[in-house]
Amino acid sequence: MCRWAAYIGQPIFLEDIISRPGHSLIHQSHCATQCHTQINADGFGVAWYGERPEPGLYRDVMPAWSDPNLRSLTATVKSGLFLAHVRASTGTATSRNNCHPFVVGHWSFMHNGQIGGYEHFRRAGEMLIPDALYPQRKGATDSEALFLLALAEGLEADPKCALERATARLTELARQRGAAPHMRLTAAFSDGARLYAVRHASDAAPPTLYHKWSDTRRGRAVVSEPLEEDQRDWEEVPPGSFCIFDGKSVEISPFCPPI
Repeated sequence: MCRWAAYIGQPIFLEDIISRPGHSLIHQSHCATQCHTQINADGFGVAWYGERPEPGLYRDVMPAWSDPNLRSLTATVKSGLFLAHVRASTGTATSRNNCHPFVVGHWSFMHNGQIGGYEHFRRAGEMLIPDALYPQRKGATDSEALFLLALAEGLEADPKCALERATARLTELARQRGAAPHMRLTAAFSDGARLYAVRHASDAAPPTLYHKWSDTRRGRAVVSEPLEEDQRDWEEVPPGSFCIFDGKSVEISPFCPPI
């Protein structure tokens, strides 16, 4: 499975999350400890918000640890809200369009997990995406399909309910035509103002999710696994949770797809 990290707060250099910590996202890309796939070498991406509503986006198919352009970008760009992801493919090709985060307008989205047997019902899943949004379908992943379906379900007006409905529709397809586990999901996404995250699974094994506030940085990191292996003050998000991070405030509520 993939690894990802997000941040919201006072602007910091991207490297403060992505590459500088002892167990940074780049370190996790070749030495993850809390997922089935230790090596995440099927591409990477970063979406960051600055002076404009739409985020900047940089994605490539190289392993994150071997791209000097990524190191240069993270060392010089500051942002108060960004999402970063290293990918371990669950079956689709290694291409830029399949790398996370995905961006549509001012929304950005990244995912870790799987929709069981998606390759057996991919056509049916894509047919759930309305015509108005289908031109935004650039790749072939189940993650991007989930994002576009959530947009169609009303992500702009009600992020939690929209993602619950999108998750339910794809879970039902997985139950009918796919394979178990039908849905394993941790995702982070943003509208440029708030950071949202979810932890959910149709079985008892949801991917891990943690968060931590830093008084020094005046910001919060939200991650697949802690950025320092010897730190014990990370807060684990409970399974079946939807999170809203807005400044220092954290709101966690049940995530209950209607299935």
